[in-house]
Amino acid sequence: MTEPPDQPPDLEPIRRIAAYGVCHDPDGNVLLVRASQTTGTPGAWSMPGGAVAHGEDPRDTVVRETAAETGLSVAVDGLLDVSADLRTMPDRGLTIHTDRLIYRVRERGGALIDRIDQPTDLCRWVSLADAAAMPLRPFTAIALGLPPAAVDLQPDEAPDVPSFHAVPGPDGLHRAQRFAAYAVARDVHDRVLLTRIADGYPGAGRWHLPGGGTDFGESPGPALLRELLEETGQEGQLVRLLGVASHRDAASIGPEGYPIDWHGVRAFYLVQIAAATEPTVHDIGGSTGDARWFTPTEVGALDPAVDLTEVTAEALAGNGKAPRQRTKTARRPRTARTRHGR
Repeated sequence: MTEPPDQPPDLEPIRRIAAYGVCHDPDGNVLLVRASQTTGTPGAWSMPGGAVAHGEDPRDTVVRETAAETGLSVAVDGLLDVSADLRTMPDRGLTIHTDRLIYRVRERGGALIDRIDQPTDLCRWVSLADAAAMPLRPFTAIALGLPPAAVDLQPDEAPDVPSFHAVPGPDGLHRAQRFAAYAVARDVHDRVLLTRIADGYPGAGRWHLPGGGTDFGESPGPALLRELLEETGQEGQLVRLLGVASHRDAASIGPEGYPIDWHGVRAFYLVQIAAATEPTVHDIGGSTGDARWFTPTEVGALDPAVDLTEVTAEALAGNGKAPRQRTKTARRPRTARTRHGR
């Protein structure tokens, strides 16, 4: 009898948020760094950047990581894109979901340095023509407008794991980091679509932007359109990315009933609803208690300090601009199921 082939071991799902900078010199060359032999993609090149530390503004991540990896100080000029991808590292037993924020940066001083025995060991200014022939990480190739190379191993399918996971921090307090996407959703009559936070969640009773946490393996845009349909019954079309905001609540109390050091990074999109209908909450029992269309006059009658969450008040007051960075979150995700709305 033929023995069945050995089955690969289950890979531990890991999720992180990372930020990177696209930096050009006066000649149009782009700044790239090479992954060392200590990493899961040795010899691959990418933009400088890395994981967002707990509670850290992603813009600060770009500046910090670029200085550490290249010896250059940069200034952040703006957000270029937000994306997500999966890769597997069988030798380390991992499947990694990374939410990536891509910024446009400019050099403001310093000198290039190579590093020894670090995750990146070389840094270079490279022309786009030369970069096209290099083994680029896929997210870097896409950001530079080049064909992505098959550098990262892709899993057959994303594992089914919760998008919210709190772990004990170094101080003993549980902490959680989470990526979410929200919509400034309007119809052809310039009405705006808002959702009301259900009882038992921070900010209960206030009106909030539709959207929520992205699932493992899910990109921000499709995740937002899924959340929009679940929370309001509306089918929308992404118009453009408005921006990103980072927020932290060092001791948030939610449905879990115990304090959590909470850090969220949220992407905001302008969404058009071409065929608006009466809003219906399909995701019963979650953090969305109600959904409703508001005319400009009705929105103006709401008290921003009482009726709206902070980010919603700022997004509406800014006519579709992304809210400023926040230090406190107004809403928390559901924890009893895989998909978390807030």
